[in-house]
Amino acid sequence: MALKLEPGTRLVVATHNPGKARELAEILEGRFELVAAGDLGLPEPDETETTFVGNALLKARAAADASGMITLADDSGLSVTALDGAPGIYSARWAGPQKDFAMAMKKVEDRLEEVGAEDFSAWFTSALAVAWPGGGPAVVVEGRVDGQLTFPPRGELGFGYDPIFRPEGLDQTFGEMAPLTKDGMSHRARAFVKLKAALL
Repeated sequence: MALKLEPGTRLVVATHNPGKARELAEILEGRFELVAAGDLGLPEPDETETTFVGNALLKARAAADASGMITLADDSGLSVTALDGAPGIYSARWAGPQKDFAMAMKKVEDRLEEVGAEDFSAWFTSALAVAWPGGGPAVVVEGRVDGQLTFPPRGELGFGYDPIFRPEGLDQTFGEMAPLTKDGMSHRARAFVKLKAALL
């Protein structure tokens, strides 16, 4: 049986992050009726996997089973070359329980200073997983966008580490970019192109 998502399907988006929920809604181009896991009061599972793909799948399956609905989950993060790929899957954890990304961005800057980094290259990864309830099938894809880190942070748009990330070949950070511009080229958008090919 080929897995397909029909337009208009009600999907749970397995996130408690309003910025991420909004961005996923925009990338999905209004094709589906979306409800965030946070709005349904679903618990956030412990992210115990060691990869973005593993964590996206874990979150998608947990929310699908808890809600009885098809679920889309994203696990994404910033990886810094000079920090051996950190914070990577721990990107959200670097922001602490208060999700303080100003603190997280400062931590990245401090670590780069500690190691005397001259290489400021970095990349964002997004793994998108769609899972059906009851331990049914699942589909996972991954997208990536490369760029350079810039300090101090620039821009009030976007969320997370966006204000310190400048995509390859551009002068603006994701934090300075209009949402539509970012959504056309982000790691999440690239993952969605693959997901569309697989499911739509």
